Amino acid sequence: MQKFGIGQAVTRFEDDRLLSGEGRYVDDVNLDKQSFAIFVRSPHAHAKILSVDVSTAKTMPGVLGVYTVYDLKAEGIGDIPCAAPASNKDGSSCVIPPRPALAQDKARHVGDAIAVVVAETREQATDAAETVLIDYEVIPAVVETNKAMSDNAPQIWEDANRNECFNWEAGDAETTEKAFSKADHVVELDLVNNRVVPTSMETRGAIASLQEGGRLALHVSCQGVHVMRRLLATQIFNVDEDQILVTCDDVGGGFGMKIFLFPEYVAILFAAKKIGRPIKWISERSEAFLSDSHGRDHLSNLKLALDKNAKILGLKVKTIANLGSYLSNFAPFVATDAGVSMLVGCYDIPTAYVEVQGVFTNTTPVDAYRGAGRPEAIYAIERLLDTAAFDIGISPMEIRKQNFIPSEAMPFSTILGSNYDSGEFQKNLEDAVSHSNWEEFDTRKIAAKNRGKLLGIGLASYIERCAGGSPEEARLEITDTGHVTLYIGTQSNGQGHETAFRQILCENLGVAFNEVSIVQGNSDLVKTGGGTMGSRSVPVGGSAIGAASKRIIEKAKETAASLFESAISDVEFCDGEFRIVGTDRALDFRRVAKAAANGQEIAFDEKEAFAPGEATYPNGTHVCELEVDELTGEVDLVNYTVVDDFGKVINPLLLEGQVHGGIAQGLGQALLECCQYESGSGQLLSASFMDYTMPRADDFPPIRFDRNEVPCKTNPLGIKGAGEAGAIGAPPAIINAIVNALSDYNVRHVDMPISPNKMWDLMQSLRA
Repeated sequence: MQKFGIGQAVTRFEDDRLLSGEGRYVDDVNLDKQSFAIFVRSPHAHAKILSVDVSTAKTMPGVLGVYTVYDLKAEGIGDIPCAAPASNKDGSSCVIPPRPALAQDKARHVGDAIAVVVAETREQATDAAETVLIDYEVIPAVVETNKAMSDNAPQIWEDANRNECFNWEAGDAETTEKAFSKADHVVELDLVNNRVVPTSMETRGAIASLQEGGRLALHVSCQGVHVMRRLLATQIFNVDEDQILVTCDDVGGGFGMKIFLFPEYVAILFAAKKIGRPIKWISERSEAFLSDSHGRDHLSNLKLALDKNAKILGLKVKTIANLGSYLSNFAPFVATDAGVSMLVGCYDIPTAYVEVQGVFTNTTPVDAYRGAGRPEAIYAIERLLDTAAFDIGISPMEIRKQNFIPSEAMPFSTILGSNYDSGEFQKNLEDAVSHSNWEEFDTRKIAAKNRGKLLGIGLASYIERCAGGSPEEARLEITDTGHVTLYIGTQSNGQGHETAFRQILCENLGVAFNEVSIVQGNSDLVKTGGGTMGSRSVPVGGSAIGAASKRIIEKAKETAASLFESAISDVEFCDGEFRIVGTDRALDFRRVAKAAANGQEIAFDEKEAFAPGEATYPNGTHVCELEVDELTGEVDLVNYTVVDDFGKVINPLLLEGQVHGGIAQGLGQALLECCQYESGSGQLLSASFMDYTMPRADDFPPIRFDRNEVPCKTNPLGIKGAGEAGAIGAPPAIINAIVNALSDYNVRHVDMPISPNKMWDLMQSLRA
């Protein structure tokens, strides 16, 4: 097979397998004597659980077990942990309520799991689940973010006064107040960052089993097996980590949601231990809407202080973050440190003060969703800048150019704690504006007006924080034939890791794609791993692969020198061959591996870790041009341009695919995806694809994608990460374009999602 190295636009190696139906997802796996689990879920958003009668269910045909929280507690099963709590302003910890795998005493959101039924077949489990009798006392619920802390709001947790989980701050309040006192212009904006449902193509699912010796095994669709194993061992079952095996094969999308330890996995592991048989659970789509962690759901008040030249003097932000009814694993971190550190965006803002209140509501828990706080931050600053430009009467380009951090100022430490290593923000903007043909926009706008369309154009310059966190280790095993097996703790969710990792190995070792096997998703075979999140897989995992490759080459040089009968210092490795420097004497990698094996199967077995000292900071500019039908309010995107700086590029084709997917999710949030709870009852009104609108291919124009490659200075490969960028830049670019389209009506702001019915109502009011 042909060899492909770093920088080449190689089609995905894994697609031959996936497109021919040879993918292996959770529901494709079936174990001997496998049974099935169905969960009994609360139909109420807030209700006392007075009694749970499972007696009839236990007698139903095929039923192997029915369990409630009291069964779990009797066996000492721990609660789902919050792994990243936030601190209050006074330094105290946030409220961390208990989250057992099955609800205890109260149901706190529609879909809260009360009991689990295990039976020989899924149908038998379903039938039995319908006989579980639960006596509820329905009590008032609150689902709205802005009402959670009102005086008359029902109390969801006794320890959380007025439903407040935390009150957190960052920045310098006093200095920021002084900056505002000197301002020539103060711009204020209230905005909604709407709740979204991840809706991965493959719903969540898992198979729990009990191995010989009492060891528990979980096969699960996830974004990393090691985090899940650690939490299960240390927080749930109180055993050594080697007493739990977590495995994962192919994953049909995660977007952050499949990072977390969910209650269902704990419940079926417990049940498998009790009955001694494997148990499969696959979420129905209706369950997924109710029980998958949701994303976003922030209300923010933003204030920007500027001088007479539109230079930013200071920033104030107050945000209420809806956390749902329980704390998901990383929820407080997403609402605070993860996002707030990026609130200054690409701009030189000398002072800022940010307050975040986390609140409980009777809704599904909220956690990371494609970008985990950074989309929320960039949406805030980019909408605020456009609003400032509108209020002052200058162009969106002018206000940004006036405030961009210049490239010559890099590295740059922001007032909110980020350390940008590189970036050419103004060039990104200028290139995107040029490629979008902005200079002829006025002509196009007149032509659109003659067709009854309001043409709008908007931009957003984003920067995000990637590739941080825990170290990643890569282990390379080389056989006597030169075949390479990579063991790595990341987890592909469809991003093309199998291709990108092969390109790095091809570049470093000279091996062909078909000479590489990749092992991931097995906590036995891969001893450590940070998983896939925060666009870290290739920047962190790829750097570990590069380091391990260098170790292999250094070891192999010793063998090559012996074969050459030369000094090691005289041997070089280039294009897959070991050579004597300055001569034509050469040995290919396979021959050296054969000699190193010395009659054994394995020639080399080396591992190396990479620990990111600092995050990477991908950045870019999105430009969106769209039409709004003046009569109906229908929105059509007509042009979309992106210029991104992802540092050094491993595979441009994969990169463009990641950007397109992110833009699709950003468009969904901006225009279509409306996660709506009914006030009072707390029922999820958008609980199916009949009610929750997803973007389709025909919602998009051709997307022009260009790159401004500024190598990252904190990553050995020079790469910055790309998985979340599209979802960060798209919402503000689209909303800025809509506001621009409505400028003839003096519209200053619209909130997401500006769905078709909302646009219809808005246009009717504007034309009244």
